Amino acid sequence: MPVYIALLRAVNVGGTGKLPMPELRAMCEALGFTRVRTYIASGNVVFESRLAEASVKKRLEQSLSTYAGKPVGVAMRSAAELAAVLQRNPFPGAAPDRTVAIFLDCPPPANALDAVSGRKAEEICLGIREIYVNYKDGIGQSKLKIAAARTGTARNMNTVAKILEMAQA
Repeated sequence: MPVYIALLRAVNVGGTGKLPMPELRAMCEALGFTRVRTYIASGNVVFESRLAEASVKKRLEQSLSTYAGKPVGVAMRSAAELAAVLQRNPFPGAAPDRTVAIFLDCPPPANALDAVSGRKAEEICLGIREIYVNYKDGIGQSKLKIAAARTGTARNMNTVAKILEMAQA
């Protein structure tokens, strides 16, 4: 049975979109997903489903919208896709807690870096359905804005590795 990773956008970050992970697990189980596991409180869930990815995404987003009273974006990946994100990290020597993949639903536009603002020491590289950012001075200090990443959701490389480990178990 296919293993899916769902990465929720703007959940339990900065006091917005409160969603306790036990409730997220219960929601996924109510949708018929099996072997549901979550990782930290920022909306990372691994599960199995016989449904196609598009159907899984649609059902989960509908359920989340009902729960939250507003749309909640979900980036879906398979274990193989998540492994490829780690392998393609263009900043392998950088601190993994300062390097993120911003997960998108579709490939970033080729000119995505043209509309970046607030850039200082950050390094940015486009991926397949991701935008990689190395925040050399730390994420908390950054004023970086990437218009193409507006609807994406970011995870640092430590989190990506841990979620992949869960998906492969």
